[in-house]
Amino acid sequence: MTELHESAGTGSGDAHFAVFPDRADAAAVARSFARPGSRTLAHASGRPWLVGHWHDEDIRTAYAGGARVAVVGCCPADADELRRRTARLRDLAELDALARSLPGSFHLVGALDGRIRVQGTASGLRLVFHAEIDGVRVAATRADTLAAALGLDPDIEELAVRLLWPAPYPLFETSMWRPVTAVAPQDAVVVAADGRTVRHTRWWTPPEPVRPLAEAAPLIRAALEEAVGARTRQGGVVSCDLSGGLDSTSVCFLADRSPAHVVASTWPGRDPADTDLHWAERAIGHLPDVEHVVWDADASPLVYEDLLGIDDLLDEPTIGVMDRSRALHHLPGLAARGSRVHLTGIGGDHVAWCSDAYYHRLLRTRPLFALRQLRGCRALWHWPLGGTVRALADSRPYGKWLADAAGRLRGPLPPSVASGLGWGMAPRLFDWVTPEAEDIARRALLAAAATVSPLHSDRGLHTDLEQIRSCTRVIRQWDRMAALAGLPMASPFLDDRVIEACLAVRPSERVTPWRYKPVLTAAMRGIVPEDCLRRANKATAAMDAANGLRDHRADLLALWEDSRLAELGLVDGAELRRLAQRPASKGLSDAILYSTIAAEVWLRGLDRSRTRAAHP
Repeated sequence: MTELHESAGTGSGDAHFAVFPDRADAAAVARSFARPGSRTLAHASGRPWLVGHWHDEDIRTAYAGGARVAVVGCCPADADELRRRTARLRDLAELDALARSLPGSFHLVGALDGRIRVQGTASGLRLVFHAEIDGVRVAATRADTLAAALGLDPDIEELAVRLLWPAPYPLFETSMWRPVTAVAPQDAVVVAADGRTVRHTRWWTPPEPVRPLAEAAPLIRAALEEAVGARTRQGGVVSCDLSGGLDSTSVCFLADRSPAHVVASTWPGRDPADTDLHWAERAIGHLPDVEHVVWDADASPLVYEDLLGIDDLLDEPTIGVMDRSRALHHLPGLAARGSRVHLTGIGGDHVAWCSDAYYHRLLRTRPLFALRQLRGCRALWHWPLGGTVRALADSRPYGKWLADAAGRLRGPLPPSVASGLGWGMAPRLFDWVTPEAEDIARRALLAAAATVSPLHSDRGLHTDLEQIRSCTRVIRQWDRMAALAGLPMASPFLDDRVIEACLAVRPSERVTPWRYKPVLTAAMRGIVPEDCLRRANKATAAMDAANGLRDHRADLLALWEDSRLAELGLVDGAELRRLAQRPASKGLSDAILYSTIAAEVWLRGLDRSRTRAAHP
């Protein structure tokens, strides 16, 4: 007999759960995960399978004999097909094909013959972790859930690594607690019937970038239509960011084609040169049925606002705390207008544009074409000729590049041409980081360099994948913050099917100095009017960041008065206090403080959560 429990949710962002093997000892561990308001799904035996928090509209389950499949998040999966696949399930490896075929953004969990399998998304927006608890291997969607069950404190070495600016792959993909293992986004974790033996299996591989843009454009359009439709097809009211940029404008026009009533939200920048409102109003001229809300630019929060008040439960430090107030500020007003989910254009920059590092290979395979393009890049990005030549001649493998970076952690920031045409931005540490933290970070880099393989042998595709995954680490936390603030967020560009469709485009057509986001322009032609597709720039909010440093220097000073990082010996609190009193100091406009602030805010949040747990 096959049972199906279905809904068509939007993936509210705050679903989190742990997964347990079908064993009596696992059932005992599962009871310790139950909290007020938590929910449980059972194995065929009646023992706990999933324990956690989710909304009815965000889960689909299909049962067939001893087989169980659960899809948690946003996934408009066909009910009959999910039922059929569950009934035919003979090996958990068969879920690989299911995962690669479904639209949306979700966790996929399977159970069969006492074994369990758990995976998130290839984008990294939905992650999986696991740990051994009382002799049982438990998987979970949040690392802190497992750390709390084990009574762990954060690992000081992991904290030191997160002070790197930026922490490169693979160092940013570990958990903050050594006994808690992170599962790579392209992998699933499988726990054997004995409840202890665990292995990671690869379920996703990026597409080779070989498809001509003319052939790819309709596929990208279809994938993005399906991603937006997954959040809007239920109707009701949805809200959309409308900055006037190509990413948010595309999402807004697609949402307008759905059964939902759309509220477009525009937040003008403070900079007089910011043209977002102009382009947003141009788009609205073509959307007569869309309600347009324009917020007061001067009333919107600045970068660095309310850092001392952040108490979100996060399972890792995130630079997203710098913009938390800005990201959440307008959500209550949109919820008051009836919105049930807020769609963003986040991720468009990462999938509809791509790294210039592809030119490293293109120069060797299509030299005349690459040289013409590189002349345009040099003019666009102001790259010096000597630096460009050196970057293109650099053929170090990724491990060697990482090892070399370990020897230059205190050096000046690398030139943009080296980052743009290389494996990425080489990590740096700054004056306020202690020698002890530097030593830890250097050893971690060297250890990783000895065994690491890049995400792809082509440094362009490697960099694209790394940038997508570093972006989703931030958006993953914002999604939870937004859901707890009362209005879930969704970023359709970060759905796996959209990412795959974009990454498959030939880099020679995807990255060019002569056209702005040609992939998205081609895909949206016929949906977004031509006059809206002509925008070839975007606002940077640099003034908001600079003003935030100045206006919130008292909060930054207070942040370092009793620094948790200083107590751990990782930073020099006195140096950070001196810096907070000089917000115009050289380099601060380059965001070099972000990783340190992220770690400090996260540690303070852990302290507050422990206090609440001790005094409910």
